[in-house]
Amino acid sequence: MSQKFKIFLGISYVLILSIFLYFIFSLIQIDRLNDFSYYKEIQINLESYIGNNIFKNLLIFFIFSIIWVMLLGFGSPLLIISGVLFGKWLGTFVSAISISLGALLLYSTASFFFKDLIKKKFELRFSKYISLFKKNEFFYFFTYRFVGGLGVPFGLQNILPVIFNMNKMNYLISSFLGLIPSFFIFNTIGAGLNEFVRQADSFSFLNLVMNKQIYIPIFLFMILVLVAALVRKKIFHLK
Repeated sequence: MSQKFKIFLGISYVLILSIFLYFIFSLIQIDRLNDFSYYKEIQINLESYIGNNIFKNLLIFFIFSIIWVMLLGFGSPLLIISGVLFGKWLGTFVSAISISLGALLLYSTASFFFKDLIKKKFELRFSKYISLFKKNEFFYFFTYRFVGGLGVPFGLQNILPVIFNMNKMNYLISSFLGLIPSFFIFNTIGAGLNEFVRQADSFSFLNLVMNKQIYIPIFLFMILVLVAALVRKKIFHLK
């Protein structure tokens, strides 16, 4: 049964990704990609479309994000998109909730179907952290999320707690809180890109990086990376 579900999960992921990419590329005029006015048109159309029915579009993004994360999709593109579509505050809120729920559903599914397989593959590799998580799973998993999952790919981050059988409510809340700082920064970058396209008359890389709505979140991201490195070294003893 687990093997069949594994195949179903893989096929579903490829299918959803293919549909999503087809939908995106079917809307793009390839021959205008080097025309900045084209991006301004897209920005105006998106702003109008989202503004006309914000709740409907929030719901669509919310559901899509949950499914995307359940199928091991990358998190970063969703954060930039949510910042572009909904702004830094609302974008952070909806992406943090939806991605945390998607991660919880992925964790629950992996725990039910693939628990033995995950333990076999990863228990020895991450054995030095298991005792830490068992001491205070909420605190250490919150910290684990905050520091970027110790360099582990996002999809794998979401299923590793299967190894120590983490409580689902602790998983959800610690994920939500731990992910907010980095999610806010990525959403701010997305919102900054959207604002840059709205205000600029032509594209200039120098003007882009010198825009405070771009360089401030990048600076904050660098600070977050530094803090995360210190926390990793102090709590998880990683150099």
